[in-house]
Amino acid sequence: MILRTSLRPAFRQTSQLAASSIANIFSQPQSIRHTPASYRLLSTATRAAIDKAIEAKPVVLFMKGTPETPQCGFSRASIQILGLQGVDPNKFAAFNVLEDEELRQGLKEYSDWPTIPQLYLQKEFVGGCDILMSMHQNGELAKVLEKNDVLVPAEAPKEP
Repeated sequence: MILRTSLRPAFRQTSQLAASSIANIFSQPQSIRHTPASYRLLSTATRAAIDKAIEAKPVVLFMKGTPETPQCGFSRASIQILGLQGVDPNKFAAFNVLEDEELRQGLKEYSDWPTIPQLYLQKEFVGGCDILMSMHQNGELAKVLEKNDVLVPAEAPKEP
């Protein structure tokens, strides 16, 4: 079963807007670097909650709905692609952005990507459904997932 985690309490906390310096922004790894504008708009609590969500599992999908009941075609397609690729459910987490508007809008600022769903692999932003579909079709997604050891292990052949 695919893990579904709710971060609603973390996103409901009130906090002051981040006051980060340019030096702090550029000291971060490329995968989580943000523009100065995103620091002004994204609250510290929301940023921390998204960071925590992305660290939850090696494969993280922010989607509309849940894996069992996707609420849009793009989220459904993303789940189907990950299933077809054989992503290990123990290494996968999905977050429903429809449960919290701050999460939904904050995620767009966090990744600098305007659409949902959004896929993260080993804390790195991969892309939305269009990128996922393209990578699936050209075989690149299978290679990346295998390289990151997030697929269900193949069963060893049984000896008679």
